[in-house]
Amino acid sequence: MRRFTVALLVWFALIFTASFLYAADANPITVLKGARIIDGTGNPPIEKGTVVIQGNRITAVGPADKVKTPKGARVVDVTGRTIMPGMISAHSHLGVMLKGVQRADAYTRENVMASLNQFEQYGVTSIMSLGVNRDLIYDIREEQRAGKLSGATVFPADRGFGVPNALPPFKLAPDQLYRPATPEEARKMVREAAARHPAFLKVWVDDGFGQFPKMDPGVYKAVIDEGHKYKLKVAAHVFYLVDAKQLVADGIDVLAHSIRDLPVDQELISSMKAKGTWYIPTLSVDQSFFYFADNATWRQNQFLNAGLSPEVKAIFNDPEYKAKTDANPIVAKCRAALAQALKNYKTLNDAGVKLGFGTDSGAAPPSRIPGWAEHNELELMVSTGMTPLRAITIATGDSAKLIGIKDRGTLKKGNRADLVVLAANPLDNIGNTKTLVVIYHDGREVAPRASAPAVAKSQPLPGTDALALYSAALAVGPIEDVCD
Repeated sequence: MRRFTVALLVWFALIFTASFLYAADANPITVLKGARIIDGTGNPPIEKGTVVIQGNRITAVGPADKVKTPKGARVVDVTGRTIMPGMISAHSHLGVMLKGVQRADAYTRENVMASLNQFEQYGVTSIMSLGVNRDLIYDIREEQRAGKLSGATVFPADRGFGVPNALPPFKLAPDQLYRPATPEEARKMVREAAARHPAFLKVWVDDGFGQFPKMDPGVYKAVIDEGHKYKLKVAAHVFYLVDAKQLVADGIDVLAHSIRDLPVDQELISSMKAKGTWYIPTLSVDQSFFYFADNATWRQNQFLNAGLSPEVKAIFNDPEYKAKTDANPIVAKCRAALAQALKNYKTLNDAGVKLGFGTDSGAAPPSRIPGWAEHNELELMVSTGMTPLRAITIATGDSAKLIGIKDRGTLKKGNRADLVVLAANPLDNIGNTKTLVVIYHDGREVAPRASAPAVAKSQPLPGTDALALYSAALAVGPIEDVCD
């Protein structure tokens, strides 16, 4: 009997030890020590800092001499490097493009996951898919929440609300977009969408260069009002100043594109600040219409090329692509639209309007490259005179606030371990966000898709002189809604 008791105690001890070791192994501790830390709040960086990661959470962050290293932790020396939060895009799209072409059958699990993985491998650890989502996205969201899937964490804005036979003119599956004809239909569709618990709602209100009717204001007012009843915020696809003013007056939560036809004025600024309306400039949208035709050096840019499919490379390599781009009168309008967008962005930033981050990456045309577009957007933002620290704060902590995420976007105790380690300092030159060494997403180590060489502080970024671009574009004339 005594032998049996001893054997039983030994057995229990072995089981307890094995369980303890398994639990410890399931929540490994990693200490990143010695880096410059940009925490996403806008505060000055911590020089020679430490971040402690246990499982999928940050358990400590601060100066290296004030943060203890837990016993048994894996210590990684990141001296001389920079740590910042993973970027958060509040305006991207999934399942619209396939092999460089806009297709109604593009919204598949394989295609959506390929985009989410690409975002993640470029250091964009969360995205809001702002409309044209099939119900598949909710299965993916739940699997991500259960820790079963990789890729950028997705926050779906459901299907979105377009106009019958008008915007958005995408080729879409039947369950990918609502097109209400009346306010009553819009309210019913909002209730249906709300049952899926999306992160946001989206409306398209524009006329597509005068080709289509705009959304009836009664319809988008119904979407905003009914959405707010379900505590859902609403973002608007917008181009014109007059529409932006009316949308803000009617309670829109986010203007999801730049105003590009006219300079923003004090009336809009005052209204946006009074109501707390957010503004996402998506500067990359307008640039995407001519970037690859203007910059033949893209072929030597490995950081960019890593995000291009063979089909997209073939499109850009075709001599007809540049010829058609140069001859397209719409492209001149898009150049002017970008110039106006940059000028308006500076005005709104200087005025203290709430700014979010997004690029419309993943939408047509094929030049809106998931992951790469977000780094390019930062360069465009800084070209307006914004500091790199301010741009990074908008792309991380502020973008999390826009979506309503409280557990990521900033590096602080208790937040998810979503961060990137960079070889060079982006505060010296914002182009250094591309010097990816390793990405941590939910505590998982992710290898970058590619990494770019460091950029010296004294080197200007090519083609991003906003003021010169604006001056050169003034001769183009009135800007219509063509660059979406």
